[in-house]
Amino acid sequence: MEPYKMLNEKAAQIRRLALESIYLAQSGHPGGSLSIAELLSVLYFDVMAIDPLKPDWAERDRFVLSKGHCAPAYYAALALRGYFEVEALKQLRKGRDTLQGHPSMTKTRGVDATTGSLGQGLSIANGMALYAKRSHMKQRIYCLCGDGEIQEGQIWEAAMTSAHYKLNNLVLFVDANGLQIDGLVSEVMNDAPIAEKFKAFNWQIYEINGHDVKVISSLLKDLKEEQTKPVCIVLNTVKGKGVSFMENQAAWHGGAPNREQYEQACKELTVGGTYE
Repeated sequence: MEPYKMLNEKAAQIRRLALESIYLAQSGHPGGSLSIAELLSVLYFDVMAIDPLKPDWAERDRFVLSKGHCAPAYYAALALRGYFEVEALKQLRKGRDTLQGHPSMTKTRGVDATTGSLGQGLSIANGMALYAKRSHMKQRIYCLCGDGEIQEGQIWEAAMTSAHYKLNNLVLFVDANGLQIDGLVSEVMNDAPIAEKFKAFNWQIYEINGHDVKVISSLLKDLKEEQTKPVCIVLNTVKGKGVSFMENQAAWHGGAPNREQYEQACKELTVGGTYE
């Protein structure tokens, strides 16, 4: 199969499975989960050096989902990659079971960092990247934040730290879908221009289409050879991508579809469903 076609199909599966798990749980965060499907597809099926059979491999690449409420998409990617059975996605948010509302590295196979309290993920990724550099390990650290999340002051303290230690094995993605739980990011607490701010912190910056798997894949592969400082990639995305009534709607930051909405969404997300 042509590689980019495969990555697009994996992204479609991630969307469908994330939505299904949220529907069954009647709880979760669909908007931001749907906006990151292409990134997760590229990371887990094309770019990261990982082995689902050896989840504790010391020199594996690591991924930190700083916006931990978007765990449904993360869990879908892990399941499709083989860290656990896809059937387990039915257990999202079911009490104290494996797939909690936010990722836990002690509960879920394949999760590299426990997250959920916004603003902390980049600091965690810094620690991983600094340790890898000082240990002369070739692993790369990837971290994903939301554009609403980077309103947190800790993000900017961490950004200063990344540059100070010249963490050229660290890549930060900002899911710039323009919305957060209370509405437009630009109206709640405007953090634009994101790329220019990270550049001022002495980061290498890129701004790309966050739904184009070819662009994401090509850039990340080039960075493995060319990166000289911490990198921030601003992903221009659509919150609720793929479901017409969820797209660009802050109301779908959190919440689950009812049966009618779910059935309509399934018609629009036609690839990858494994259970009804």
